[in-house]
Order: sequence, then C-alpha cells, then structure tokens
Amino acid sequence: MRNPYKIEGPALISFSGGRTSGFMLKQIVDAHDGVLPEDVHVTFANTGKEMPETLDFVRDCGEHWGIDITWLELEIGEEKPIYRTKIVDYESASRNGEPFAALLDRRAYLPNPVARFCTAEMKIRRMKDFMWKIKGYKHWDNILGLRHDEPKRVASSRNASTKERWDNLMPMYEAKHGIDEVLEFWQKANFDLSLPTINGQTVAGNCDLCFLKGRKTLNALMKERPDLADWWIAQENRFGNDSGATFRSDRPPYIELVEEAKNPKMLDLFEDDSMSCFCHD
Repeated sequence: MRNPYKIEGPALISFSGGRTSGFMLKQIVDAHDGVLPEDVHVTFANTGKEMPETLDFVRDCGEHWGIDITWLELEIGEEKPIYRTKIVDYESASRNGEPFAALLDRRAYLPNPVARFCTAEMKIRRMKDFMWKIKGYKHWDNILGLRHDEPKRVASSRNASTKERWDNLMPMYEAKHGIDEVLEFWQKANFDLSLPTINGQTVAGNCDLCFLKGRKTLNALMKERPDLADWWIAQENRFGNDSGATFRSDRPPYIELVEEAKNPKMLDLFEDDSMSCFCHD
C-alpha cells in the first residue's frame, strides 16, 4: 500500500504552525526516514500577528526533527514588484503585525470575509513566489494539513488549485488521520504548541484575533488577553473614521468587542460563527 506521506518533489509543505500541520509534517519526515528530498520544501508564512507560542513551536519543530523550515514574510516595495517575498527566521520574524499593517497601507482598506486579500498576499502568494521565483519550479504539489474529519475543506482545496501552478494534496485525508490522532500524537510528544486546545481547535492559533474567528471565540480570547485587541482596533480606526470600514460589517468593531468581553453574561449569547480559511490548524 502506498504511504500518502511519502511525498515526491517538487513539493511545498505548507506549515501553518499548528498542531495538525505539525503532525502531518512529522509523518512526512518519518516516511522519508528523517531526511526530506532536496526538492521537498517546508515553509511557514508569518503575518506578524501570530502568537509568540506559534513562532516558538515552528522553531521547535525544525530543531527537534532536524529539518529546514523556511520562514516567509510579505514585504512591500516602492517599485515593481510591489508585493515581495522576504525570507526571515525565528530571530528576525515580525512580531507586531508589521507585514499585515504594510499590506493595509498599500491597499488602503481592510480585508473582510469576502475579500480575504490578507490570506492571499501574506500566505498563498508568498509561498507561490518562493517555489516559482526563488526556487524556479514551474509546477509543484502543495501539501496541506487537512484532516479526514474535514471533508468539506478537502473538497474545496482540491477545486481551488485547478488553475494554479500547483496541485493541492492532503495526505492526512488519504491516511484517514483526524483530530483524535493529532491530539494523541502531541500528548505523547516531548514538546508541544503552548496554546490550549478547545474542542479540538487551537482557537488562539494563526492571527490572534482574526476577523474570521467567531464572535464567541474572540470574546473568550479578549477576556483573557484584552491587549490583543489593540492592534485590530488601531487598524479599524485608521480606515474606519471616514468610511465606516471594519473587518466585519455583521458585528461590532473590535473596540466594542473588547468591552463586550468584559461582561461574563455576554459570552454565552453568541454562537461560534468561525469561518474556515487557508490558515489551517
């Protein structure tokens, strides 16, 4: 039987910095007896709004498993190409939302659930640039950490790559590995992502207070860390005073959400309306 984790290059392993993609990465490394082929690359696209624990986890995965993880960031240039891919590392990676803020400066408006240009520019196109313009591949396999218990996301990802330079592959889905296998793996591992799991999800993962996270999730996060809202409030203030722009038109702005989170009775009033994104676990 073919091992779905035995990846043939050229391939890009999209490492989100979460437990699921970390699990997938370890299965791929093990399938290759600890040494990845030269044309199989692991990348982490940093937005500057990931939690510090996520950056620590990405570093730890590379060190514990003896693999190279290439850290990528968006860089805005004054001349063409405007949108550039910058290679950084754990020490030099942005930690205060600098790439995200620079993107907003360039676009002069905020992303939203319909126009998710943040994901496109800071993650998808940075990885495309790395494989196409930096490494010189014309076509490659894009390896995503989508589990067997995420069939809708798997179907969506398969359809999404038909017109691109890559084909999306989901080895976890093929191997029938779900959240139970992921959690069991990390319970036995000698290191872990230092962010809590709630109902199988790392709610503080990826961009800390991403607008795609549900209102209830954001309330819970801001109850514990109200300071996380400062950056998001600042961005809405930059673009919202004149135009009324916010990250979401269907709920209050962040400055009101952080006040809402201070009231325990409010936390149970909302369903968790989180939306899926390329920024997987």
